[in-house]
Amino acid sequence: MTLDRAVMMFAGFMVLLSVLLTTLVSPLWMWFTVFIGVNLIQSSVTGFCPAAMILKRLGFKPGTAF
Repeated sequence: MTLDRAVMMFAGFMVLLSVLLTTLVSPLWMWFTVFIGVNLIQSSVTGFCPAAMILKRLGFKPGTAF
């Protein structure tokens, strides 16, 4: 799996987790979803992605985006 796909999978997992927490625990977890969305927008504009940096250190092969 390339780094690009791993980042997309991680982002998707985090969105689903935040929706689950919002539904089962508290509506305030919606702010977690907002944070994920803002981070995705920021990384698309600047190219800086903390998740990509961590996954790269874990040994994922670089893709075309990261």
